[in-house]
Amino acid sequence: MNQHVPMDGAETPSNQIAASHARLLGGKLQDLAVGFYPPTAQKTLRRFSAGETARLLGITEVRLRQLPFDRLTPDLEIGPAGRRYFTLAEIHAVRRYLHEIDRVGRGYLPHRDAAKGEHLQVIALTNFKGGSAKTTHTAGLAHYLALHGYRVLAIDADPQASLSTLLGIRPDDSFPTIYDAVRYGEGQRPLREVIRKTYFTGLDLASANLELEEFEFYAPLMSSPERRRSGGPPFFARLPVAIESVADDYDVVVIDCPPRLGYFAISALCAATATLITVHPQMIDLASMRQFLTMMSDLMETVQAEGAPPPAQDWFRYLITRYDPQSVPQTSVVGMLQDLFGSYVLPKAMLQTPAVSTSGLIGQTIYETPLGRDRSDEVSRATYRRALDAFDDVNREIEALIRTAWGRA
Repeated sequence: MNQHVPMDGAETPSNQIAASHARLLGGKLQDLAVGFYPPTAQKTLRRFSAGETARLLGITEVRLRQLPFDRLTPDLEIGPAGRRYFTLAEIHAVRRYLHEIDRVGRGYLPHRDAAKGEHLQVIALTNFKGGSAKTTHTAGLAHYLALHGYRVLAIDADPQASLSTLLGIRPDDSFPTIYDAVRYGEGQRPLREVIRKTYFTGLDLASANLELEEFEFYAPLMSSPERRRSGGPPFFARLPVAIESVADDYDVVVIDCPPRLGYFAISALCAATATLITVHPQMIDLASMRQFLTMMSDLMETVQAEGAPPPAQDWFRYLITRYDPQSVPQTSVVGMLQDLFGSYVLPKAMLQTPAVSTSGLIGQTIYETPLGRDRSDEVSRATYRRALDAFDDVNREIEALIRTAWGRA
């Protein structure tokens, strides 16, 4: 048995050490969480300057100033020197107004049109290895799409619930989670009852917690022919069926998959219309990714043999993350991936930058961080601007893939 010998010489079983350390770490994390984010508080989103708002809407500041703010945004905040600051809800109100008066087909409101065959986009972000910035980019992509007027549902498919925490939901609260929408037996609830609004207008969340691990236990138990007849949809269809029940409410669903190919991750891949694999450009990560790709292929063939339909994938891409363009080894790895996979690798990469790390330390994505503050003691405003531009570049490419799947130019 693996044992630990404390300084006093007494032997302590490793499971007791783990339990003790878990309690110590849990207490410290709780103290830190209370300091940053009190239990009674709700996460809020900053206001956006007129310049930021104009960029999000795709208009000039001159055009923005001409709009009837007294009717559209009666509670608009006016700052020093008459500067206007908009909430995201107010930006969406302006977006709807521009869409209503649009006479040249600019398409200010990008909602999909089901009548034209524009189907729900379900994007599974996945990787076999932790540390590839998968959750960071899931949240960043969800924020980008919501900022640009899409109706977005984020699904946290990882029992660690990092995405839920980043989107302002504590994994230890009593609200139902995605597990309640896919569980077997009593207690299953419609996905609509699981979804909650977030502080980010236009972005909803189906959160997760450690209870989601139970799915990995019950799914194989309920997969026998006898139990499948009485247990409802098989494990690989449970998330697709749940998502279909709310499809009319959204344009895009983003799923933060766990860093493994368990039963729920397979269900997420069966639900996906697109797959985005995050890749940290290091050789050890590539070795892990090769194993992941092989296993994913084998497992998806297995579930298809059990009755799952072939994946209806609109697109499949690799996203290079945590990339340092000054690193010769990383640049070599990126070049190798581009040579091997061609257009399957997104041309733009998510850069390694202290701005993203700093935002993450305070539980934010780069889209939430105010650019107008003095950050001379952390990282410069220019550094944040570069990080934001890098995120925008990547997410614009993904948005283009979504629009192409809908048959839009």
